[in-house]
Formats: sequence, C-alpha cells, structure tokens
Amino acid sequence: MATPNQETPGADAQPAGEEKPPESAANPSASGGLKAWLPLIVTTITMPALAYATTVFVLLPKMQKAVAAVSAPATNTTMAATSAPQSHPAEAKPPTPASPAKPKAKTAEGGREDAALKNAGVKVTSDGKTTVPLNKILVNLSGSMGSRYLLTSLTLASDKEGFGELILNNEAQLVDLASSVLSAKTIADLEKPDARTVIRLELETVFNNALGVGTVQDVFFTEFAVQ
Repeated sequence: MATPNQETPGADAQPAGEEKPPESAANPSASGGLKAWLPLIVTTITMPALAYATTVFVLLPKMQKAVAAVSAPATNTTMAATSAPQSHPAEAKPPTPASPAKPKAKTAEGGREDAALKNAGVKVTSDGKTTVPLNKILVNLSGSMGSRYLLTSLTLASDKEGFGELILNNEAQLVDLASSVLSAKTIADLEKPDARTVIRLELETVFNNALGVGTVQDVFFTEFAVQ
C-alpha cells in the first residue's frame, strides 16, 4: 500500500506562530560603531585644512614682516654705500696754498701817530732813512755881548726803527743840547772853512750821548745864518 510522501520540515522552515524580526534591528552593533568613529573622522579631515589656513593667513604674513624689518636697515646701508661717491687717490685735489698774510689794518692810535709824524715833517728818504727836522734854533754867539746871534735849522737822519717818534718825544732835550753847542761858538769859530763840519760832528756826538750810540747817523744844516 502506497504511503504518501511526507515532507520533512527543513532547517529553514520557520515554526508556525513566530514572526521574523526586522532587518534594521539585525545589526545594532554596526550602527553604534559608526557613530563612535564619526568625531575622529571629522577631526582627521578638518585638521589639515585648519593647519593650512593658519599657516597661510597667520604665520606667513608675520614671518614676511619680520624678514622685511630685519633686511630693511641692511638694504639702506648697502644703498648708501653704493651711492656714496668714491674718492680715488689720483683724483685728489692738491692742497690749496695758504694765502699770504695781509698786513693788519692800522688802529686809530696808529693813524693818529702817523698824522702827528707827517705834521712834524717826518719823512722817509729813498735809501730808507727817516728824517726829522729841528727848525729855528736861535742863539747868541759867545763873546759878542749879545750883539751877534746864529740862526740854524737842522735835519736828523737815521735808519733806526721808530726814529721819528724817538726824536719828536725828545725834541725839547735835543734843541737844548744843540743850543748849548752853538752858543759856545764865536765869530772866529764860524769864519773857519770847516766850521760847519766841526759843528755837525759835535751835534751828532751830543745827540747820541743822549739817545744812544748810533741813533743819529746824520746831521744836516738846512739853515745857517749869522746876524
């Protein structure tokens, strides 16, 4: 007698009355793991971008400013040294010779002294001697009982410096000395051929005794009259 084929329930056969759970609930561990790694993934992605932005927009401008501030003085110094003209020994100008010293202008006092000398007749001859006149020396001749007199005018000469001032400062003394020499002469003395030469030498001697040896070098008669 044939028996009907009975199907043996397989391993995949689901018992009756049981429902299959939904697929979303099948992998709870996978969903929770993704959420745990999400912050790390975001951080990993954003850190390079943040570092790049910080470097480009913050660090590089600061470094460029620092480099420019350091290099600016050196650049200015180099440019100044380059633009400064260089002197060459061959092109050096020779030193300017010192100009001869100009004679100092005469002071007011010196001008007054020169005017006084000029008014007194002081002159300088071509041979460099200074001449000073002693005018109008009138004396009575010796032995004439006051009836005869001698009128003379003298000119003293010398190349000594300051001779004019010296004679004018001692004029009264020199006139007195000349008067003493002349008044000692007689008519007979004046009639001798060399009378004027003798008197000239005597006057020169007494003048140099008073002023110093060699001060008066020449004595000239510009007037010699016996009355």
